[in-house]
Amino acid sequence: MEIQDYLRILQSRWKIIAITTVVAILGALGASLMTTPIYEASTRLFVSTSAGSSVNEVYQGNLFSQQRVTSYTKLLTGETLAQRTIDKLDLGGTAAALASQVKASSAPDTVLIDVKVQDPSPERARDIANALSDEFVVMARELETPEKGGAPAARVVVEQQAQTPSTPVSPKTLRNLALGAAVGLLLGIAFAVLRDRLDNTVKDRRTVEELAGSALIGTIPFDKERQTQQAINFAEGNSSSAEAYRELRTNLQFLEVDNPPRVIVVTSSLPTEGKTTTAINIALVLAEGGQNVCLVEGDLRKPRVSKYLGVVGSVGLSSVLAGKADLDAVLQPTQYTGLTVLASGPIPPNPSELLGTETARQVLADLRGRFDYVIVDASPLLPVTDATVLTAMSDGALVIARHAETKRDQLSRAVGNLHSVGATILGTIITMTPSRGRGVYEYKYYYDTDKSLPQMQPAAPAQPPVPQPAPQHQAPQPAPQQQAQYVRDEYPPQPYGGDPQEVPAYQGAPAYQGDQGQQWYGTPDHYGNEQQSGAPMPTAPRRTRRYRDDQEPWSETDAPRDHTQ
Repeated sequence: MEIQDYLRILQSRWKIIAITTVVAILGALGASLMTTPIYEASTRLFVSTSAGSSVNEVYQGNLFSQQRVTSYTKLLTGETLAQRTIDKLDLGGTAAALASQVKASSAPDTVLIDVKVQDPSPERARDIANALSDEFVVMARELETPEKGGAPAARVVVEQQAQTPSTPVSPKTLRNLALGAAVGLLLGIAFAVLRDRLDNTVKDRRTVEELAGSALIGTIPFDKERQTQQAINFAEGNSSSAEAYRELRTNLQFLEVDNPPRVIVVTSSLPTEGKTTTAINIALVLAEGGQNVCLVEGDLRKPRVSKYLGVVGSVGLSSVLAGKADLDAVLQPTQYTGLTVLASGPIPPNPSELLGTETARQVLADLRGRFDYVIVDASPLLPVTDATVLTAMSDGALVIARHAETKRDQLSRAVGNLHSVGATILGTIITMTPSRGRGVYEYKYYYDTDKSLPQMQPAAPAQPPVPQPAPQHQAPQPAPQQQAQYVRDEYPPQPYGGDPQEVPAYQGAPAYQGDQGQQWYGTPDHYGNEQQSGAPMPTAPRRTRRYRDDQEPWSETDAPRDHTQ
């Protein structure tokens, strides 16, 4: 295994590692809480010899004291001293049990001895340490005094009395938690690697391509909505599932550019791997791309297409193969544009024999001539041979494998069944992949609608023309007098210095906007002639009116000036 493999395991099996670590930490915490607290009291003893009169004698006395220190540490943890301490304090228990609670140590090249006593009670630990030290002073004097009397060769002095400890020395909760976390992490990694080695399901591209011997052309993410609504509405669908099928459509169309497959069987190793849902949505996504698609319900044992798409399933492929209906009579259009369904029909007693007839081959050939694509939802490969028979008559098969459910040996056996009849495997598809994780693309980010931008409203359906009542002969009514709309004259200033003025527009003529060749169109025209409906408007000279430069009101004597272009 390479480093990338271990990283993949850590990423995919992180739950095992996390659970194991948490369990180890909780175990360490529980052990700490259940352990009886132990307190420790300590005293310090000083060992000395009689001072000499010379430097050499002092040096020899020091060496003698250091040698005695080593021996005294053994005596302090012995049962003899422990029994004398028990007798002094009137303690229960045995001398061996008390001796196990005593620790004595000394630093190298010193004459100091540290005595430590541990006990569940802090007061008793203090009393035992002090009593033990006092008894050892007496015991050392007895041992170092000659039999004939005289001064002892060495003496022991209690240099420091024991105090009542305030905090326990055991258990050390923080240390136990850290140790539990480290042990749990190591065990979790070991369990994750072991679990991955023992897992024989397909979960990645490399495994699927090695077992199937063909390229992986699509991965379909897990979508809870597909459990209740198997067909995706691609006209409104921009989910990750919809985009995955669009990518699958692109890969399918470029499998063989010169001779693309048109009759495609969709199958799987075992049921419940998403075969039927995948076949339905492949047909829908091809229809969305403008193709004329026929979806054939080729699973004559456990049909589901007619149920999922809401078409009649009582007549269909088995009816045609048995000679009880014509193909034209059983092809059913659906609510989806470009998609036609050929249902399974009544379930026959011998589906494999019925699908292997020459009539079935002729039906597929006839559908090939009528439609751009024929998608056949076939039975699983391992339980029955129906899919193998259909694949031999088609351009190839798409093999479905469910992520972390289809086992490697199952996929290998299914592919072997197809190869045994010389069928073509166009590609493999992994369904129900995790929606999050390594190698998963989030399509939704690119297809979310920006609500801040103007939204296109759907076109209203065309309404039939409302019939108009027959015209009745009426006396012509005079045209209503319209208020003249003033527009700005866009002519350049006049030689006499007049500025452009606002002028009234003629009845029926639009307000002038910009330079449009300075043409005016209206009904009636500027000469009072009515225009025929639909007739081109002749170019007419533009007539404008001005107020007089002296700002006098308009009068009938002021004739309008004509400007002809």
